[in-house]
Amino acid sequence: MTSWAGRTAAEIAAAVREKRVTPREVVAAHLARIERWDDRVGAFRTVRAEAALAEAEEVGARGDLAELPLAGVPVAVKDNLTVRGEATRNGSAATPDTPAGADHVTVARLRAAGAVVVGLTNVPELCVFGTTEGVYGTARNPWDPARTAGGSSGGSAAAVAAGLVPVALGNDGMGSLRIPAANCGLVTLKPGHGVVPAGIGEGDWFGMSENGPLATTVEDARLVLTVLADGGPFRRAEPGALRVAASLRSPVAGVPVAGAYRAAVREAAGVLMKAGHQVRRADPPYPASLGLTAVTHWTAGTSVDARSLDPRRLARRTRVHAAVGRRFVRTVATGAERERLRRRLEPFFAEYDVLLTPALARRSPEAGPWHERGWLRNMAANSVCSPFTPPWNLTGWPAMAVPFGTLASGAPCAVQLVGRPGAEAALLELAEQIERLRPWRRTAPAA
Repeated sequence: MTSWAGRTAAEIAAAVREKRVTPREVVAAHLARIERWDDRVGAFRTVRAEAALAEAEEVGARGDLAELPLAGVPVAVKDNLTVRGEATRNGSAATPDTPAGADHVTVARLRAAGAVVVGLTNVPELCVFGTTEGVYGTARNPWDPARTAGGSSGGSAAAVAAGLVPVALGNDGMGSLRIPAANCGLVTLKPGHGVVPAGIGEGDWFGMSENGPLATTVEDARLVLTVLADGGPFRRAEPGALRVAASLRSPVAGVPVAGAYRAAVREAAGVLMKAGHQVRRADPPYPASLGLTAVTHWTAGTSVDARSLDPRRLARRTRVHAAVGRRFVRTVATGAERERLRRRLEPFFAEYDVLLTPALARRSPEAGPWHERGWLRNMAANSVCSPFTPPWNLTGWPAMAVPFGTLASGAPCAVQLVGRPGAEAALLELAEQIERLRPWRRTAPAA
């Protein structure tokens, strides 16, 4: 008997459309894998076993089954997006345990395309930090369970990397897709502003947060993004020879970059040159104030999200983060700092089509009770790992993480690709060329 757990979304959807397997059989196989492995991984806050099987039956009975791009594909959804009939806890004891009356627009689009939601995934409280742990559990990197999966889409990344689902939905306000994808050996793309519907929290962190997929292949990432964007700009199109700037410089002054991540950029630059692209070493003109700008926007976004919640039920690190951000909300809301950053970086992206950087500066912290530790300790742990992701939330430009190489522990390493507005299709093409020339192992070996 063929096992459908561990297959790509594209393979599953094709088999279901051709009636070589039923949606129920596919979903049941993934639920069995979740039951077997998730205690070790900590990907899910809640698993919708009975509801998912019933919904799989409904998909199988649809008259348009042969046209569904995600026919019978099990998906996991980050627990800050509403799923009809399920509470949205956002990693917090302070949020109401009230079932949502409707799906978030992105969830609705996945379901309309034939996908089946099997569960909601763990996040750090209010999706603030780059590690995933809290009152609902700890999401671990399936490649290196002693380490966090990253955050804030850590549960979604762990679910995909462990083969519990082929694809998952997450979002990214300061790197929350790219950080866990880089840790867990996955492909993700944070689309540019307005490409995929957002609607995340109370105002999308001033427009910095975007929804996107976590996948094991570029094909699956493109497939899900096309559904999320309702047929958006992700179709294959040969980009020709692109001008690529390869940079090892941390956008945040004083943050060192580990050798494995520097080597990944150098080797990826060679791969892109082999593919016919023009690659040069060049650093964007990051302002010296970028680190402070990132912190003010990061904390202000949390302050807005926490306004309606009982602070006594929030973890101390979250309370402090929100309290710090309150003084910045009015200034951040003007968008002036973000516009200045865009103007400063636009000439660089007129000279280069794509920026290639390390995805992270070092491997992820150990998995543990970070939600019980102090705010400064959390801030330090986050800042030294992921200085490369925040600039592209501030600008609102597309950026993606692509697996490349391995760390000494055997866990994946990764690079980041960044483009100007509208460059999503070109970034996906570059990532697909890297995948073809330097293929990666799709899921972690069984623990």
